[in-house]
Amino acid sequence: MQISLLDMWHDMMWFAKGIVFILLFMSIWSMSVFVKKWWELRKAQAETRKFAPEFSQFLEEDNITEAINLSERYKRSHVARVLGGALSEVKPLIQDGSVGVNDINSAERAVEREMLMTLTDMKRGNGILATVGATAPFVGLLGTTMGIVNAFQGMAVSGSGGIGAISAGVSEALITTAFGLLVAIPAVWAFNYFQVKIENLAAEMTYTSKEFIDYLIRGVSGEYGRSRFTREFNTAASSGTEPIAG
Repeated sequence: MQISLLDMWHDMMWFAKGIVFILLFMSIWSMSVFVKKWWELRKAQAETRKFAPEFSQFLEEDNITEAINLSERYKRSHVARVLGGALSEVKPLIQDGSVGVNDINSAERAVEREMLMTLTDMKRGNGILATVGATAPFVGLLGTTMGIVNAFQGMAVSGSGGIGAISAGVSEALITTAFGLLVAIPAVWAFNYFQVKIENLAAEMTYTSKEFIDYLIRGVSGEYGRSRFTREFNTAASSGTEPIAG
């Protein structure tokens, strides 16, 4: 004798049905977040694949005007967005040819600020995926507990421990447990996937931003700094001033 899912649904108590509805809502919520984030990151990465090589080429050719125009064209690219903050800081000075060390420091701070905001936007929704992945099994377990309670109630009513007396409660328990896992597993997978993806995109932003800042440093002092965030610009030899820390 085969029992369909529809028959099981009709046999479930109202509490178990409520658990299923909650899990269904959690599943739809997490999957909508997954699709939205996947599409946004896919578009950002696709534009960055076009943007980064062209931007690097313009820097190698000292064609900063085209590099600026390029960053303004690629609105979805996370790398272009980060560099746009730095470019907006030094664009007028670049055009005048008067970029100094303090201007480069401002550009670095603009890069850091924009990178923090971009990473925050990229991580938006990860909390939902983490919450669904962590709580869905427990929501299913709550239905499981009530299913077992119903099974014992069936035994008490029938006065026996036969399979017929406990089958309804056991089926509720198994269905809610399985449904909770089916909701949690994709959410955990999506969360881990986006964590790795965002780390890779952050590396792309850091690398390209460092390349741009190094370009500005070469234009001022003719030498690379030691680190993007802890760089010292020693201009004492050329300008007679004290070294300035970035």
